[in-house]
Amino acid sequence: MLFASTFISLCSVPWILVKAWILPLPNTVQEQVDQTLGYGFDGAIVYVDEAGKPPAFYGAGYHNTENKIPVNPKALFKIASISKLYDAVAITKLVHENRLSLDKTLADYFPELVGQIENAENITIKIFLQ
Repeated sequence: MLFASTFISLCSVPWILVKAWILPLPNTVQEQVDQTLGYGFDGAIVYVDEAGKPPAFYGAGYHNTENKIPVNPKALFKIASISKLYDAVAITKLVHENRLSLDKTLADYFPELVGQIENAENITIKIFLQ
């Protein structure tokens, strides 16, 4: 029984994550991002914002694997529903601190998105959360 349960538990371990955790990190951020492709990701983008330095973007892999379009660190991605909770909590905190208004639009806060996101000038933060 012990042998069987040990074998079953070893089969369910995400070995690729264990490998990523055990191996030493590469020397640069770009090398780390490149390494993610070996773990089965199609593409990855990392944004690093250090005080006193301009933001840095690092990318590897494909934005669109079918058409072999390389990752563009400034591209817009559709993200899954997992982010909704985090977005709602962060926005609620910002509204509570009077740093954000539910009645302002995406274009008010991100004018560069006009033309990239359809109806950005009509989508309020409240609509965004709904």
